[in-house]
Amino acid sequence: MDYRIAVVPGDGIGPEVVGQTLKVLDKVGEIYGHSFEYEKVLAGGCAIDAVGQCLPQETIDTCKAADAVLLGAVGGWKWDTLPGNERPEMALLGLRKELGLFANLRPAMLFEELADACPLRPEIIEGGLDIVVVRELTGGIYFGEKGTKDTDMGPAAYDVEQYSEEEVRRIAHVAFDMAMKRDKKVTSVDKANVLESSRLWRRVVAQVAEEYPQVELSNMYVDNAAMQLVRNPKQFDVIVTSNIFGDILSDEASMITGSIGLLPSASLAKGNFGMYEPVHGSAPDIAGKDMANPMATILSAAMMLRYTFGLGEEADAVEKAVKKVLADGHRTHDIAGDGEKAIGTEEAGRLIVENIGR
Repeated sequence: MDYRIAVVPGDGIGPEVVGQTLKVLDKVGEIYGHSFEYEKVLAGGCAIDAVGQCLPQETIDTCKAADAVLLGAVGGWKWDTLPGNERPEMALLGLRKELGLFANLRPAMLFEELADACPLRPEIIEGGLDIVVVRELTGGIYFGEKGTKDTDMGPAAYDVEQYSEEEVRRIAHVAFDMAMKRDKKVTSVDKANVLESSRLWRRVVAQVAEEYPQVELSNMYVDNAAMQLVRNPKQFDVIVTSNIFGDILSDEASMITGSIGLLPSASLAKGNFGMYEPVHGSAPDIAGKDMANPMATILSAAMMLRYTFGLGEEADAVEKAVKKVLADGHRTHDIAGDGEKAIGTEEAGRLIVENIGR
């Protein structure tokens, strides 16, 4: 099969980690008989420097014409003095809007080889962790009505949390479809004891659950979910929740893995289209020094293989290669312990490529 991928290397360490990821995809194509065609485009600070805007129309058009988008990272202190609406990070919001990306997937995987880096007690995370937070990305309080007004207690500001049934239904389908490919468990997180929007959320999720009798659905209030993530995280498989709750819980889930340099993410539209990127930022302080960890971007590409292209075996091969490199004791600078020798970006990429299909 032939696949077209729009590649957005971006800023800082983005081009380095994306470069290693393309080598991994080329190896997958060689072994499994696929052809990946890449078209690199500008977004972020590099686009501002080149054409004066963070998200050129050409980039949008190329991404829309592709089967999937692979993004490195955007931003950096070089552009910190720009007005908020002109900063590199606005390219991400623009891409989400233009590409109709409404579902954000944030896996939180703890590799047994890195258990020492986890802040939780060993008995809590024994055997590793594998959680996915499915966050609604284009609705809720971040996109609701906003304003200011005068009150008896002085000037006040407000933000409105609002969800339609269709917004909840489509994100619930994403979560249940994902659960069907995993351990068939969905935890819907809300605040239905207080919020009317959460009561609608819970009702619609329950309706969608009826279409997936193989999947076990449980409901949990967000405050309890935040506690359970550190008390007993292994109870979770797929978590589905609103924009603001997902923003918070996905960061919490990421932290318990011990290293942000290993965490991939995906933002999905209707159908199979998606944009895939590492959770980490552009890290301009180590850019060009062969110190960046490419594993999060490589694991993001594995998500692309699985969720957009439907290539589960190939995705497994990439993930197993990453685990094998870690199991062999190789560590990049961000996860190397005291006295451990750290490998560079290029070496990490080479080792992963060598282990694909073994």
